[in-house]
Amino acid sequence: MGLNNKIKAAFKKLQGQAQEAVGEITGDNKQKIQGKKKQVEASVQQSV
Repeated sequence: MGLNNKIKAAFKKLQGQAQEAVGEITGDNKQKIQGKKKQVEASVQQSV
């Protein structure tokens, strides 16, 4: 995987972490789930 893709995956993981944190603070389970989903997608991207 190229460096550009690794950077994109890392950024997506950070977005997911932020979204999950917002969901946790606001009590919005949908936000939390979407944030976790982004993190999983980013992990998959990094491992490929």
